[in-house]
Amino acid sequence: MLRMRPRCMGCTQELARDDLAFICSYECTWCPPCARGFAEVCPNCRGELVARPRRTNGAAVIVSRFPDRMRRFARRAAGRV
Repeated sequence: MLRMRPRCMGCTQELARDDLAFICSYECTWCPPCARGFAEVCPNCRGELVARPRRTNGAAVIVSRFPDRMRRFARRAAGRV
């Protein structure tokens, strides 16, 4: 499964799943103080920094509705086709 980046790319501050963080379209991840310091423009790609979406427990609902699809996805992600 894909994971959100756990640290700010600028100051390496730990970012929990529910913490406010900012990302660009390439998923460069920044804490709020760093994002403000960059005027909410990614210094890597010059893209707009927007609030990172927060994860919910929606994955459990998806797995319960599509268990076979999720097993196939997990095998492909692990390199076992």
